[in-house]
Amino acid sequence: MSDLSSVTNAKADDNDFSNVGRAPWWRRGFFASQTAYVATALVVIMVVMSLLSPAFLSSGNLANVAKNFSFVGIVTLGVTLVIVTGGIDLSVGSTMALSAIICAIVMQAVNGTVLDSIPLAGMLLSLGAGLGVALLIGLANGFLIARVGLSPFVTTLGMLSIVRGLAYAVTEGRGQAPTGPDVDLFYAITDGNLGGIPVAIIYLLVLAVIVGVVLHHTAFGRHIFALGGNERAAALTGIAVERVKVAVYVLCALSAGFAGILMVGWLGSAPANLATGYELTIIAAAVIGGANLTGGVGGPAGAVIGALLIEVIRNGLVLAGINAYWQIVLVGCIIILAVLVDRLRTMRMTP
Repeated sequence: MSDLSSVTNAKADDNDFSNVGRAPWWRRGFFASQTAYVATALVVIMVVMSLLSPAFLSSGNLANVAKNFSFVGIVTLGVTLVIVTGGIDLSVGSTMALSAIICAIVMQAVNGTVLDSIPLAGMLLSLGAGLGVALLIGLANGFLIARVGLSPFVTTLGMLSIVRGLAYAVTEGRGQAPTGPDVDLFYAITDGNLGGIPVAIIYLLVLAVIVGVVLHHTAFGRHIFALGGNERAAALTGIAVERVKVAVYVLCALSAGFAGILMVGWLGSAPANLATGYELTIIAAAVIGGANLTGGVGGPAGAVIGALLIEVIRNGLVLAGINAYWQIVLVGCIIILAVLVDRLRTMRMTP
């Protein structure tokens, strides 16, 4: 019996099929994702830029790149959440502007009042007002899309116009500068440096980690992916579809409001045309980073890398002295190329 058992075990070992059909490491996990391809392209482009222009790797230029891409990257994190559910938000640029404007106006309004005698009161109230406006915009988008059943594209396109119009109406086209006893602290937390690193990029990285944990290690994150995969099936499993949808639009709007407030510190003012046209760049960053507009795919790493890639290319065009209008053309080309590459990759990996 012992001889028969050993023979049987030997045959079982010889017929071990655990590796059959297993793809090589470069076609699994992160390495098979669009994010990996974009990250590789980013490294190559940065090397080429540094060879073509010595100014590219200068500390001043790298600081500008870090700040510029951080604002877009923060909002891209929020937009990625919406895209993963199969939605879209075209109102983020206008939300950035109105939140920034309201924050600056409230700082002006409380200046010289009794709140000046309370440390940080005026600044905290202003920050709360700016983010509160973003919260209301997100709630409006989420309610109309999730509860009323309107198209995300049409709803947020209409909200883009409404919010941008309010930004011009409130300011009459004039920029609003923050004032008050806490204005220096406001500039420090929005446009300062921590250990030589711009605070904007620190905020971006912290938020990216939080979004990553939420998406991949919480029930809420699983619900977001479930909506993008199959909304009807998600509802049948007991997921509160409307609640999740409203939540992602609120988070998206809050990310836009936060980035808009940071831009006030960077610019020293909140113009009515702040972040005009940013919608295209932000959605492009999300798509380039691997977020699928049909839903179900996306993550914070791709959002950050996509935003950085666009800014590196934009910065390279500036250093090369190329007309800024060509940047818009290039962004559109990059979007189409990213979608095409993802489509070809998917076709190649499909058995």
